[in-house]
Amino acid sequence: MEFIQNYVQLHGVAIAAFILIAAYIFIALEKIPKVTIALIGASLTMILGLVSVDKVLPTGELDPHYFINFIDFNVVFLLVSMMIVVNISAKTGMFNWAANELLKFTKGHPVSILIVLAIFTAVVSAFLDNVTTVILIMPVTFYIAKKLDIHPEPYLITEILSSNIGGTATLIGDPPNIIIGSAAGFSFLTFLKELTGIVLIILALVVFIMFLFFRKQLKTTPEKMAEIAKLDNSHTIENYPRMYLSLAVLSFVIIGFITHDITKIPASLCAMIGACVLLMFDDPKHTIKEVEWNTIFFFIGLFIIIGGLEATGGINLMAEWLLKITNGSEKATAMVILWASGILSGIVDNIPYTVTMTPLIANIQSVMGAEYAHPLWWCLSLGACLGGNLTIIGAAANVVISESSAAHGYPISFVKYLLYGSVAVFISLTASSIYIYLRFLI
Repeated sequence: MEFIQNYVQLHGVAIAAFILIAAYIFIALEKIPKVTIALIGASLTMILGLVSVDKVLPTGELDPHYFINFIDFNVVFLLVSMMIVVNISAKTGMFNWAANELLKFTKGHPVSILIVLAIFTAVVSAFLDNVTTVILIMPVTFYIAKKLDIHPEPYLITEILSSNIGGTATLIGDPPNIIIGSAAGFSFLTFLKELTGIVLIILALVVFIMFLFFRKQLKTTPEKMAEIAKLDNSHTIENYPRMYLSLAVLSFVIIGFITHDITKIPASLCAMIGACVLLMFDDPKHTIKEVEWNTIFFFIGLFIIIGGLEATGGINLMAEWLLKITNGSEKATAMVILWASGILSGIVDNIPYTVTMTPLIANIQSVMGAEYAHPLWWCLSLGACLGGNLTIIGAAANVVISESSAAHGYPISFVKYLLYGSVAVFISLTASSIYIYLRFLI
């Protein structure tokens, strides 16, 4: 046992890096559930002593390498609370009602529907998690495609792209932003201020490109268009009192996010208060079961694995290497982070990638200063969130839509999606590069 301890002490960085890389490989292979891989990696990290399992050192001082210190509970509680709020709100039918009203507005025109579905998906994804958004919009999409006698692929692919683009705009829109916001201390309002403009531009560009790709498929008869225009939406809301309560709570939570700079109340606490209020009028046992606990424990496991690399000094070495290859140039470092994040997030899950990169940028910030690191955080956010569009497994929403589409008899192949995804990501990262340069680096 003493030999193992000595070996780990001498080669801690290499062992921590090996655990992280092995976790990435198994996550990418998708043979074992991601949460299982993350928890096995976390267990090994603690068993080998890369992080401490004791809160207090023999001297009586708090151990800075205590594994709990590496778990970002702001992220954990924000995710759990928002999942509860969204689950309870969705059961009222209000999101489906909004989608149907927007579709009636298009009067059944296939191109108008493409634009409306893209905008709706992007806007809702900015305030709800992407998976919830696509789950809400998919039944409507299949219904429309069937009524118009159109292949649903143009709509589904556009929804995938729009959900990841829209989620980039806010603190709560995509898990990478929650991680970045917590690490960098950015508020909900800061995300809106810095990213909303470029996200709107990217959304417009990508939707236009998708229209060009699919314009020949987006055709139907006037009779079928009339059916969508007369869509009956009178019975979509299932519980009006609960809907009003959900709207009030969602409004409170979002206002809490926006006013964080004034109130100093953490976003996680605002969301938790909202979740508690709704749980008072719902069945807590049933609702809490619906929380995606696999995702939550996946986060916890990853935080501990990355904590092992951080505790052994591996993050410091990575930061030094990045600054060395860019010769300390802020412009070069920003572009490397943006494009590397965009490409890698399309290949591996953007959540573990972001968890790995946040302490690295925090380390660069401690060496080079907050002003130097400020644009790097936005490069990571744009790259990690937008890069999820690259492949059909690049983000959770992509996987959910592709599986549902296959179940309905419309499989979306990896290669076919890659064609659309790679074009969308190239446009997104090019626009982001121009924005970052003009906004922060001139």
